[in-house]
Amino acid sequence: MQKQRRIGYRDAVTESWTLAIARDDLSRTHLARHPVPEPADGEALLRVDRVGMTANNVTYAVLGDAYRYWDFFPAAAAGLDERWGLGPLWGFAEVVASRTDGVDVGQRVYGYLPPASHLLVRPGRVDERGFRDASPHRAHLPSPYNAYAATTGDASYEADREDLLILFRPLFVTSAMLADRLQDEGFHGAGTLALSSASSKTAYAAAFELQGKGPRLIGLTSPGNVAFTRDLGCYDAVLPYDGLGELDPAAATAYLDLAANPAVRAALRAHLGDRLVHDVAVGLTHQERATDAPAVFFAPDQLRKRTIDWGRPELDRRLAESWRRFAPVAARWVDITVSHGPDGLRDAWLGTLNGTTPPRVGHIIAV
Repeated sequence: MQKQRRIGYRDAVTESWTLAIARDDLSRTHLARHPVPEPADGEALLRVDRVGMTANNVTYAVLGDAYRYWDFFPAAAAGLDERWGLGPLWGFAEVVASRTDGVDVGQRVYGYLPPASHLLVRPGRVDERGFRDASPHRAHLPSPYNAYAATTGDASYEADREDLLILFRPLFVTSAMLADRLQDEGFHGAGTLALSSASSKTAYAAAFELQGKGPRLIGLTSPGNVAFTRDLGCYDAVLPYDGLGELDPAAATAYLDLAANPAVRAALRAHLGDRLVHDVAVGLTHQERATDAPAVFFAPDQLRKRTIDWGRPELDRRLAESWRRFAPVAARWVDITVSHGPDGLRDAWLGTLNGTTPPRVGHIIAV
């Protein structure tokens, strides 16, 4: 039986919008307006409700071509040519029209969303946990990014912590899987783990997960973020980038690079030599690609491994358990600010891209 759209919805809302960014100049944006799409058989329409903006979103844009992040939400759907890209966001959306069995109007889901007011999906593998977007253009893309978790079947969901989930969940999954990979590989024999961009959410969530696991945790950050990063209490020591000389040159050290700053990597290599036993790029907060990193960590790879090792229910249980330990602590480390609509989204994007957003600030956009 075909699901019917919400009565009166399209009568009240006839226009949708999309905020695109120029793929050759990430500071240039374009607001496109177009009719609200109508789902065909087997499709559903999501109204994007609430999304977040973090340094992770800059990573998606910087690596848009190399890691196919531009492919999730083609600019052509908004009537734009390939010079423009739609940077993915994480957040919550509501099903406002459906012609797919098991996907009901009013259902609230969490997942990968475009910088837009609406998203047309083709739900597949529908169950009590949600669904996956089986649209043909997403078939070749990493599976974890195609999942939409129904709040009613999500072990990590807490209604009073939606904004924390928006800001931290994708980062936390990356952080948790990074910590898991390091433990799985015996920390590569390192007694010290040095994390760049230590004030970032991904870095300090990883440090939280790694506390007490054996290696000493050293946070590396810009001078202006040293005090904030020390106050987090999840690192054994925090150094400014120009203080790398304080690292013990005799200690076997693994470098977890979340900043992609070539100068920092070069300084570490010069200081540590062959005591730098592992060097992996995790994310980007500078607008360049870490091409000289010998390894790149991609969270979906470890998610796939643990799905095979443990099964998906056990993986979900462990992630939910870790999240519930982390969330109350994270709430003390972030000041959530809420902006609205395409203007709020544009301002949050530019502030994050330009690095002017203070580390304590967490951007939420009510679409």
